[in-house]
Amino acid sequence: MQPQITVLDAGGQYCHLIARKVRDLGVYAEVCPSDTPASQLTGRKGIIISGGPSSVYEPGSPQMDPAVFGQGSAVLGICYGQQLMAHLLGGKVRKGDKGEYGFARFEITEPGVLFRNIGGEQQVWMNHRDVVGQTPPGFEILGYTSTCGIASMADPARKLYAVQFHPEVAHTPRGKDILSNFLFGICGCERDRSATEQIEA
Repeated sequence: MQPQITVLDAGGQYCHLIARKVRDLGVYAEVCPSDTPASQLTGRKGIIISGGPSSVYEPGSPQMDPAVFGQGSAVLGICYGQQLMAHLLGGKVRKGDKGEYGFARFEITEPGVLFRNIGGEQQVWMNHRDVVGQTPPGFEILGYTSTCGIASMADPARKLYAVQFHPEVAHTPRGKDILSNFLFGICGCERDRSATEQIEA
C-alpha cells in the first residue's frame, strides 16, 4: 500500500513521533530521508518536513529536493521544516534575537484551513533559535508569538503550510487538531483501515 503521507526526516528528535501521530489519525505514513528525490514521492497526498537541530544556512545542513514544492502534494513544514521551506523558496532565515524553548503563546491571525475551529491564542511547544525573518513570495503570515513574528506561514494556492512550533507533541494541546486539518482539510486524505497497524512500524 502506497502511503498517503511521507515525513521527510531533517534530523529532528520528533520525526518518528510525527509519523505516529499521523497514523493515530488513521492515515498511513512513512518516514524517508529529507533529501529523497521528488520523483520518488509522486502520488503522495501530503509531505511533512520534520524539525531538526541544524541551521538551514550552514554548510552540510539537511536539505530537500525543491521540486517537492511544485509537484502537487500539500506540504507542511515543522520547525526546521518551516525554515527550510522559507530558505528554498526565496524567503530569509536568520538567527533570532532570542531563542524560544518550551511553552509559548501562539496568536493566530489568519485561521484558514490549517487552524480551522482553532481560534485566538494557543499554547504551543517551541524549540528553536533561528527564525524566518521574511516569508517567501506568495506566502502570508498565519500567526506569531512574542519572540517569533512568523510562527506560521502559508501559500494556500500551492498548498504549502508551515509552523515554527511542534504540533506533534502533547505540550501543544491543539496539535492533533492542526495535523487533522492538514491531513483531511488540505491534503484530502482518507482514513486507511490498516493505518493503525503501522503505528509500531
